[in-house]
Amino acid sequence: MKIKIWTAELILANPWAIASDVKNGTATGRRSGLVYLVELSDNTGLSGIGESSPPARYKESAATVNEFLHKVDANKLSFDDIPGSMAYLETIAGGNYSAKNAINIALVDAVAKRAGKAVYDWLGLGFTENKHITSFTIGIDAPDIIRKKVLEAVNYPVLKLKVGSPDDRENMKALRDAAPTKTVRVDGNEGWKTKEEALKNIEWFAQDKHVEYVEQPMPASTPIQDMIWLKERSPLPLYGDESYHNAKDISVVSQCFHGVNVKLVKTGGITPAFEALTVARKAGMKTMIGCMIESSVLITAAAHLAELADHLDIDGNLLITNDPFIGSSGKDGKVSFANTPEKIGLRVRAR
Repeated sequence: MKIKIWTAELILANPWAIASDVKNGTATGRRSGLVYLVELSDNTGLSGIGESSPPARYKESAATVNEFLHKVDANKLSFDDIPGSMAYLETIAGGNYSAKNAINIALVDAVAKRAGKAVYDWLGLGFTENKHITSFTIGIDAPDIIRKKVLEAVNYPVLKLKVGSPDDRENMKALRDAAPTKTVRVDGNEGWKTKEEALKNIEWFAQDKHVEYVEQPMPASTPIQDMIWLKERSPLPLYGDESYHNAKDISVVSQCFHGVNVKLVKTGGITPAFEALTVARKAGMKTMIGCMIESSVLITAAAHLAELADHLDIDGNLLITNDPFIGSSGKDGKVSFANTPEKIGLRVRAR
């Protein structure tokens, strides 16, 4: 087995900010994101590709991903044993799920190719065209910029608004000025620090009948009794993101939220994300699949799990201007494989 590692700097169409980027009332937006790409190949010519988009929230960075991936001995990975390969990665270091995610996706891509199937069929899920809609995310910004971004997203039927700044209500009003009745999902990204503050804000957003749910209103470190208190009183469904890393978190998260947001960079790849989604659904929770700033490699990997999700927020490749790959489409919010050049495996091709 051989491993190839390289990077791509993804350029954002607009500066990107979330609650953690707000300092002293001002949001400082990112303008790009560095991702790591890996290709695994064996001596038969079989190969698979994967991607890591390191989230700073979980103490991952380009440096940590680079260090982890260069510690991987490709000869200890096997297309015949994905669980064993992932167990080997755990011996290198704990955490580092974004880096492990890249390896997992590459393994799954190759194995599905060998089976002559798309990943969603290899997983036994299938994929239904004209069914899956991704939200389009509007990052924290000044109200006039919010309005401009919403007008530019006119063809997207569902928006996600990032909140957690002093201008939340003005930003929502700016969004509504540009899109009066469009479905909106509100993402707190841990921005409201107390249960009382969170409830007050959620009650305000709930006055808008087109707000669908609120994502991670308080920090994941919030005492469980405060999370439960908020869930019992919230007029809108609450979805856990930073509180839900993988299937092991389900016993706590099911008490605190109505649904979960699963991201491949949190779980460590396609197969652990499959488990995280399946376990949540068995627990009676709603499910969504989210993303970071990502190319079509990682976004397409997430799209293969769409049949396990009630909601999708896989728009990372729609927010950039220089996607190096062609994979599933998210045009006008419609997640589709209909026009994807590749027919098996991850169904991704370099441009």
